[in-house]
Parts: sequence; structure tokens; C-alpha cells
Amino acid sequence: MPLRLLANEGALIKYYCYEKYFNHAVNAAAVAQKKYSNDAVYTFFHAYGNLMQDQIQEAKVELDTIRDHRELSLCTLMALVYAEKKKTNPDREVIQELDAKVKEDRKSAPPKSLYYAGTFLWLLGRNDKAREYTERMIKLSNGSKEGLILKAWIDVTSGKDAYARKAGKYFDEGLKERADVFAMMGKAQYCEYHQIYSGALEIINQVIVSFPVFLPALTKKMKLLLSLQDWDQTIDVAHRLLQKDKNNLEALRMLALHSLCRDGNIIESVKHLSNLISSLEILEPRNPELLYQMSLAFTRVCGRNEKVIEQTFRMVERAFSLAQGDSDLATELGYQMVLQGRIKEAMKWYKTPFTNRDHSSVSALTGMIHCQLIEGNLEDAEQQLEFLTEFQQSIGKSADLLYLRAVLAMKRHRSQEEVTNLLNDAVDAHFSSLHGLPLGVEYLEKLNPDFLLEIVKEYLALCPAKPPAPGQPAAPQLQHCATVLDKVVKIVPGLLQAVFLLAKVKYQSGDIDAAQSTLQHCLDQCPSHADAHLLMAQIHLLQGNVRLCSQSLELCLSHNFEIRDHPLYHLIKAQTKKKTGELTEAIQTLQIAMNLPGVRRAGSSSKSKNKKTELSSADCVSVFLELAEALWLNEEQHEAAKVMQDAINEFSGTPEELRVTIANADLALLRGDTELALSMLRNITPEQPYYIQAKEKMADIYLNHRKEKRLYLFLIFTKLKATPLICMCVYPQPQKAIEAYEQALKKNPKDGALASKIGKALVKTHHYIKAINYYEEALKTEQQNFLRYDLAELLMKMKQYERCERVLHDALAHEQVNELPVLSDDCRYLVLLAKVQNKVEKTEESILSLQRARDVQAKVLKRMQLEQPDAVPMQKQLAAEICAEIAKHYTSQRGYERAVKFYKEALVYCETDRKVMLELACLYLTLGETDACQEQCSVILKNDQFNEDATLMLADIMLRKENKEKAVFHFQQLLERTPDNYHILSRLIELMRRAGKLEDASRFLDMAEKHSSRSRFDPGFNYCKGLHLWYTGQPNDALRHFNKARKDNDWGQNAVYNMIEIYLNPDNDTVGGELFETLDGEIGNSTEKQESEQLAVRTAEKLLKELKPQTQSGHVQLRILENYCLLATKQKANIEKALSVFTDIANNEKDHVPALLAMATAYMMLKQTPRARNQLKRVAKMSWSIADADEFEKSWLLLADIYIHSGKYEMALELLNKFQLTYISVFLGYIMEKEQSFRDAALNYEMAWKHGNQTNPTIGYKLAFNYLKAKRYVDAIDVCHKVLAAHPNYPRIRKDILDKARASLRS
Repeated sequence: MPLRLLANEGALIKYYCYEKYFNHAVNAAAVAQKKYSNDAVYTFFHAYGNLMQDQIQEAKVELDTIRDHRELSLCTLMALVYAEKKKTNPDREVIQELDAKVKEDRKSAPPKSLYYAGTFLWLLGRNDKAREYTERMIKLSNGSKEGLILKAWIDVTSGKDAYARKAGKYFDEGLKERADVFAMMGKAQYCEYHQIYSGALEIINQVIVSFPVFLPALTKKMKLLLSLQDWDQTIDVAHRLLQKDKNNLEALRMLALHSLCRDGNIIESVKHLSNLISSLEILEPRNPELLYQMSLAFTRVCGRNEKVIEQTFRMVERAFSLAQGDSDLATELGYQMVLQGRIKEAMKWYKTPFTNRDHSSVSALTGMIHCQLIEGNLEDAEQQLEFLTEFQQSIGKSADLLYLRAVLAMKRHRSQEEVTNLLNDAVDAHFSSLHGLPLGVEYLEKLNPDFLLEIVKEYLALCPAKPPAPGQPAAPQLQHCATVLDKVVKIVPGLLQAVFLLAKVKYQSGDIDAAQSTLQHCLDQCPSHADAHLLMAQIHLLQGNVRLCSQSLELCLSHNFEIRDHPLYHLIKAQTKKKTGELTEAIQTLQIAMNLPGVRRAGSSSKSKNKKTELSSADCVSVFLELAEALWLNEEQHEAAKVMQDAINEFSGTPEELRVTIANADLALLRGDTELALSMLRNITPEQPYYIQAKEKMADIYLNHRKEKRLYLFLIFTKLKATPLICMCVYPQPQKAIEAYEQALKKNPKDGALASKIGKALVKTHHYIKAINYYEEALKTEQQNFLRYDLAELLMKMKQYERCERVLHDALAHEQVNELPVLSDDCRYLVLLAKVQNKVEKTEESILSLQRARDVQAKVLKRMQLEQPDAVPMQKQLAAEICAEIAKHYTSQRGYERAVKFYKEALVYCETDRKVMLELACLYLTLGETDACQEQCSVILKNDQFNEDATLMLADIMLRKENKEKAVFHFQQLLERTPDNYHILSRLIELMRRAGKLEDASRFLDMAEKHSSRSRFDPGFNYCKGLHLWYTGQPNDALRHFNKARKDNDWGQNAVYNMIEIYLNPDNDTVGGELFETLDGEIGNSTEKQESEQLAVRTAEKLLKELKPQTQSGHVQLRILENYCLLATKQKANIEKALSVFTDIANNEKDHVPALLAMATAYMMLKQTPRARNQLKRVAKMSWSIADADEFEKSWLLLADIYIHSGKYEMALELLNKFQLTYISVFLGYIMEKEQSFRDAALNYEMAWKHGNQTNPTIGYKLAFNYLKAKRYVDAIDVCHKVLAAHPNYPRIRKDILDKARASLRS
């Protein structure tokens, strides 16, 4: 039989198999079987197609029919081995038997048999083994053309340049005698591999002419035209393909991508995509890999469009149903969930590979970290990111990991420099993966515009929201943004989000005309683009065109009514009102903006049902500052000051804090307080953002408010690096000193100290250029080389880093010497060089310089010990500083193990360096090594008993270990030294309550009161006092003290929260609890009690209006308290209404303990105990945290109450063991009472009565009752008197206990 596979049918089948169109291959093979009377070769490829679609049994049946065929036996045996291995439970014996048969047959296999075996191995991707068989076939057949063509295909698809270079000559050999379609397609592949696209296109055109029915040639032409970036011809060929084959998958994909990438036509793209899915279901119904591959490019270029992702999700979901457990498919489903904002569902998909025991899925772990960062689980994300970063170091940089590290650094409020460097690395790593790829489906997939836009958004978060002032440079990050976006917009001009971001970058860079032009293009394409309208309005406002600004806002509102919920819309609207002098309307508009979600949390985003609204931290600050300014201009100075204070509280610790400081300085100026304004501005350091603006403001104050021209000139020099000519007049007197130094130096030219003093005097008088010139001239004489360090230091201060590096490298460029002075100088030069390199972001070089300095300093120390023993301690200190600096570098790069090593080395040189010891302790705490941290802190405290940092760290460790008593001890240490540290005192009172030692807290309150005569008036002291009184059962006194702290900025909000809780639950009872329900019910039934409760609820509701939460969590807490007020009414309708709100919060906030407790309480009040128990069990399984400590304890208490009521005492006791002493005693007393062990019950109630300050009437009643039962009549009478003194109408105690106890005594 001739090798018919080299004819059109054979080439078509092999091409389909190579492209993984397995069902196409099956259908083509079936047609060929009919045409060539069931030729065995086509039977084999029919079986291969079925096998690759997991139709294993059908494939084996077909393979068995040709197993003994001489030319096909070898490849058939190999296919049978592969089929057996694909089974869920492969038969090892069968595999061994078949492998043995393959080895045996291979020895005597004829050339054709070796050819088909090589073809099979090549199609499986086993190129090296395939090449071995093919080369043997060529040798046996004396240079078979078929063998040469196959060898060429193997080489060109191997991915190895050494083999691919030789493929061309093999294809040429195969084509010498006749045109062969398979060889011609291979030659085109060879040209494409070497990026000779026009040459490949020429060959494909020949194929189309010679073999017009061979459709893969037309498909290849379409792809090559796209590689040449000719979209128009690409689409023409796609339409030609569809005329010949209406279900052509590649043509349908190309049309869908064109509509999406070039035209931005979502409707058209979705239509083509839907047709593609239908065609896939018809033509490749069992090909999960093809479904997956076809979907990838669309998800990356669609700009997160819901309609497109809906289609791609269908594709991947279908693929996953065909290939259950496939890690790549599960990860892709997780990624698409992230694109839709469904983070919890994304996390489930990302966890699927690990559920299926595939722990090697790096992409799944990366996705999980991304989800954790989105949800704010920074600790978990940081730990996993560190692990993954270490793991990936061996395989090079990963753009995804670098991006996630940048996001984490941003959320941790790390330096702009660190975040920018990480983002730069991410972009570089990402684009390096595109090197050598032509424009095509794979390129679009790997370009991943969605990922690049996320990086751009992170860059923009680091940049000022407004364009720079004239003459000022734009933020450097904007140039990175422009580079990335230019690339994206060039390739995917239909992605309007990229076009909009490019306009925004141009606006923030100060290129207003270009921004306006780009925005107009964006709006022409999509008139309803709300963000584009808002940016256009900002541009008009910047240009002073209020009418056009208002017009843009109205257009925006007409296209998208939901824009009213966007704070930026109200901010711009208010700015227009302010410009037209409508201050009242501006204030009202800004107040609306302040109440919208996202403003009160810098850089946050609010999620509504259908839309996500994003607001940058810069815009959040602008809302506050605009409102403060508008209020001040409207002569509402007090309100303006309050808003400014809110802004300070809100943005403290964020990059935008400095903008608030500068604005606050403006308000101080308006009040005429120039000194306060200057003191605020002086605190802004050069490395911080807005430093230039602060210096400009200071210069303006000195010139226009204080009339101090010298200081004005100095600041202008600092800001603009003016020439010495400007500043010569600033300080005339030091010039005389310089002249005196110069005269003295002439008399003694070798006096190095004098030469140095001249340079330093020039620097002190701000004659920087003159100082540099002086140093350089002095160095030319080669007699004053010691000045080189001073010159380098000055150049570094003036930020002339390149010159500074040159000077230091020149200083170090000498032959190796062992002279002590030279070694000491080299060490200083290297340390300074490392600082300079660090400033210009040469981190690796900086570390190398420090390590060289460390080595040099080790030599210095050895010599010093022999030659200058008195100087050894100072040199050891320098060695320790070098090691600590290296450790800091490694810590910043998350090389924690190396950092620990160098900190330890620093402590070898200087054992008592507290700064190093604290840094090492902090590092241990970061690593979660609490024991090592504790040991380090203990060493510090041994030498410095009152070191606050170490003491607080130890207290933190004790809290983590849930060792409350030791944590209390460490707080006590601090308070004994600074009794008026009320923040620590309040934390101590909380801890003592949990440890059951509240009586000890009085001592610290007394210490604080005696510490200062003003303590009693301090809001912090009154807050702490109120807290103590509340916990000791004196709610009325507690309210009085909380009221004194109520108006304070620091303590007011917490004081109001506590007051509300007291009004709603003055006796601190278990709301919803059942144990003392009967007794409490009798009290509650009295009219007086009911009226008192209703009055308390109304008071609580009034207090709620005073709460002004600054954070999202604060708003949630406020909602919960508002609905606790509804619970307090005890009306079923109100309870159900509150329950609905609690449920909504619990659904939106993951594992929100206060909401779960509130739900359980409501269920208990509705007598739905099982539902309450379910919520409380959820809380019981969670890890305790100090932030929700009270809610955890109340939840455990309520669950214990339920368990005891249902007779599950052991389960209750297990919960109570986590508890403070008071509650353990109450519940133990109740259990003992139920078991009629009255003496033991009395002992426990007695303890609870004592810890509750003998104020709780319910506990008093239970104690007196058990005294009576235990025949302790006098004690029972005594307790009854105490209860009745505080609660004269307390029910039943007189009749049930007091009278009976008296009667028993008389008898």
C-alpha cells in the first residue's frame, strides 16, 4: 500500500491531530475509510481521534483490529499502552506486556512502521523519542522524503532553535520531486517560527492555489495576515472561510475578537462568540482543552464586560464538566469569578485543585492570594505570598507575584518607592513574556490587557489626582502608565477602559489638550461612559469653563442616572457651585457626597447590587477639604474645624495625610496663626509626597505674612536648587569666618581639619556650588584626599547621585592595601555608596556594597584589637550598624531568614544595642516566632526595665497566647511608670475584667487621679472610670463619667457607644438568655419597669444620632446598635425587622461576630432557639480576636445558656472555661442548684456576687435562695437586705426567702 497519508486526506487528518481538533480528525478519517475501503492507516487515526477524546473503549476496539498490521503494529501497540494509562485504574501487567511487545517489534520494524510510530509520538508531543524513530526510518529507507518531512515537522515544533534551524533544508528535500501539502504547510510553519511572515504567506498562497479544498491553508493565511497586523485582510479571509465552512471555529473566533478588540462592539462580539460556542458543541463536543483555549483571549481583552464573560464562563464550565478535576480549568473558573467580582465563589474554585490533591498549582495559589488581598485578609495573603515568592525564585520573576506584592505593599501603606519598584518589575516581567510573539490569539491572551489595566490603576493610586502646577514635573509613575496604555490601546483600541485611563493619565500629566481629544474619542464610541463625562467635567473646571463643566455633568446624568451615587459627581458639582459663589448649595452637595459609601474609607469601593463604584483616596480627601473650605468661606468656622479634624482622623497614616496637613495650615493662616501653620509644614520631610507644595507654602508665609525675605530666599533655594548668587545675601556673617579659615590654611596648608572646616562653612552658608568647587579644586592637588568623603556626602545631599557615585568609585579604585587608615576610609566610602545606590533604586548593588563594607570592617576590627584597642568598641558599633543595615535591606525584600542572620551578627558585635534587638524582635513577631520574640524582649527589659516598645510587644505576645494574666502584668508595668496613659489603662481594665480581677483596677485609677490635679477633668480618665464602674455593676455612675468624655475627639465615640449599651442593657444581662427568664420576667412585667425601659430606649436612640462613624466597620456597628434599639422594645414586629437587618449584614460581611450574635439574640427573643444555636456555634468555631472580644464572650455566654437550659452541662462548661470568673461562677451555681447541691451552688453564687460588686439583684436572689436551702439563714437575710436596699420592689425575695429565713432562725 502506498503511503496515502501524504495525500490531501492524510495531510488534513494529521493537521487536525496536530492542532488538537480531534473530532475533526475522526470525521475526516471516517470519510477517508469509506473512500479507501477501510484502509488500516485511516482506521488508526480514527482510533487516535477517539482516544484523545477519552473514548478509550471504542479506540481500543479499533486498535485491536489493526494490531497485527505489519506497518501499523508498532504505533498501534504504543497507542494501546497510552490508552491503558489513560484509564482511571490502569492495569500495570497489561502495560508491561505491551511495552515488552513494543521493544521486541521495534528491533525488526520496517521503515513504514517506524514512520507511523514517529508520527504518533510527535502528535503526543514526545519530540525527542519521535526524532529517534524517524531518523532510524530515514536511515533504513535511504533518505525517504516522507521521513525527512516528518523529521522537519518534529524539529520545527520542538521549541529548540538548534533543531528548528535545520528544519528548512529537510522541508526543501521533501519538496524536490513534487508539491506536498504537508511539507508546504511545514515550510510555512518554519518561516513563521523564524518570523519571516511574508515568506510564510507566499508559501500558503501556493498551497491555496494547488490544493483549493485544503481549508487549513486558508486558516493559516488568516493568522499570518494578523501577524502582519493587517486586520482588514484578516477579516476578509475569515469571511471566505465561513463561505466554505459556516461553522469554521477559527474564523468565528477571529470575527469575535475583531469586534471586541478593534471596534469595541460588544453586541457583535457576543453574537459571534455565541455562534462559536454552538459550532464547538457541534464539531468538537468532547474537547475540553479546545473549549478552554478558545475562551482565554476573550476574558483578557473584554474589559470585564458581563455579557462576554457570561459566554466564556459557559465555555470553561462545559470544559470542566468534561474534564472533572482539571486544575487549569478550575483556576480559570476562579479567575473569571474574580473578573465578575464574585470573590467568595472564586476562592472556592481556586481551592479545587488542592481539594483534588494537586498541590503544585501555582496559578491556583496565586489566585487565592489575589482573593485574600481583595477581601482584606492581609496576614494570610502575606504569608502565602512569601512562600510563593521563595518557591518561584528558582524559575525567575513572575509578573503576577510582583503585582500581588505591590498590592500588598500598597495596602500596608509602605513607601511609594517600594510599590513603584514592584509595579515596574511586574510590567517588565509581563512584557518579557511577549518577546518574539507576533500579533495573534496567543499574543492577545498573554498581553492580558485586564492585568495591565489593574497595574495602571495601582500606579495612579500613587499619583496626585490633579495636574501638576506650571513648571512642576508630573509624577514619575504617570510615564510608566502612559507606556503601558499606549501599548494596550495600540493593540486593543476597542477597549474603552484603556482609552479612558490613557486620557486620565494625560490629564494628570498636565497634557490637557491631549486628554480632551482622547476623551472625546472615548465618548464618541460610548456616549454613556460616565467616568469619561466626569473627567471631561474636571477638565472644563480646570480651564475655568463652569458652563461646559455643568453641561458635562448633565450629559453624564442623562446617560447614567446611577451616577448620583458616585461621590466624584457631587464633588465636581460642588466645585462648580463654589466657583459661582453658591456656597450653601456647594456645602449641601458635599454633605451628600460625605454620606455616600466609599468616602469615609480612603481608597475604598462600595459595591451595590449591579455596579462597583471606585473612589481614589485623593478624591476622598478632596471631598473633606472642599467641604472644610466651603464652610470656612461661609463663615461656619466651627463646622469647618470639625470637618478638618474628621479628615485628620480619617487619613492619619495614609499618603494623603500630608494634603490634610497642608490644608490645615491654610485654615491656621486664615485664623492668622502663622506660627501654627509653619510648625505643621515643617514636619513634612523631603522623602514624603507633597514636600515641594509644603515648601512653597512656607516660602509664601515668610514673604507675604511674616515679611522675612531671607528665610523666603532660603526656602526658594531649597525648593528650586537656586544658584549661590540668590542666597549670598542670606547669611553675611559666616563669610568672614570662611575668610579667616582660608587665611589660616595658607599658613598651614597641611591642616586637614581647617580644610574640612572651610568646606563645611560653605555648606552651612548654603554656598553649595562654591563648596563643591572648593572640594574638587582641593582634591586636584592630591594633598587633601580626606575631603573626598565630604564632597560625596554633599553631592548626595544635593541629590546629585551620579556624580556622588563617581566620586566614591574613584576613591575606592586603588590596589588592595592593608593599611588601617585606608581600610577605615574604604569602609566609610562603601557605606555611603550603599546609601546612594539605595536612593537610586540599585538595591542589589547597595547590598553588595554593604557586604563589602562588612568584610572591610572585619579587617579593621582585627587590626584595631592589636594597634588601637581603645577604639574597638566604636568600631564594633560601626560593624553592628552595617550588619543591621544589610538586615533591613533583606527585610524590605522579604528575605527574612537572611535578615535574621545579619541582625544576629550585629548583636555579636554589640550585644546591648537595643535598637537592633527591637528590630529583631519585630522581625520574629512578623515571622510568627513568638517564643523567639518573647526571649528577645525579655533580654531588652532585663537591661531597660521600662522600655515601652518591648513591654507592649510582650503584652501582644501574651494576648496571642491567650495568657491574659501575663498580658495584664505587662500593662501594669507601663502604667506604674506613666499612670496617665489612658489608652493603656482602658485596655488594662478590659483585660482585668476578663481575668476576673476588676478590683485590682481601682489602684491604677487612683494612681492616674493622683498623678495630676487635672485628671478628674480629663476625658480619657473619665472614660476609664466609666468603664470600671460599668463593669462593676454601677451603670448610673458609669453613665455620668462617660457623659464627661462624650464630646471629646479621642474618647467621645467609644463613650457614646458604651452609654447606648448601658441604656439598652443596664444590668449587663444575657439578652435572650433563658436561665433566669422567669425571675426577670416578673420584674419586667411591672408598669414602672416597662416605662423605664422605654425611656432608656428613647435616650439610646437620641445618642445614636451623635455617632459619626469614620470607617465602614463603624457604619456597620452603628446599624447593629440601631437595631438593638428595636430589640429592646420587645415587640415582635420590631424584632423581626431588626433580624432582617442583622441577616443582611451577616451575608455581606464575612464571619462578622457582632452581626451573628445579634441574629442569635433576635432568634432567642422570637423563641427560635435552634436557629440561634446554629449562629452561635459558628462563632464558637472562630478564632478569638481582641477586636471582637466582647461579642465573642457574649456569644459563648448565650450558647452556654442554651446548653444548660437543655441539660448539656459538659458542653456548657467547655465554653465557660474560656470565660471570665464572674460568668463561670453564675453558671456553675445554676448547675449545682439544679443538682440540688445547694452548698456548692451558694459558693459559686457568692463568688459571682462578689465580682459583680454585690449589685446584681438576680444573682443576689439566687445566692440568698441557696443560702436558705443550705440552712445559712443569717447569710440569706444579709443578702436579702442588700438586694432590697438597692431594689425595694424586687419580687418574691421578701416572701420566698427573707420571711422564711427569719422563721427558721426563730424556730
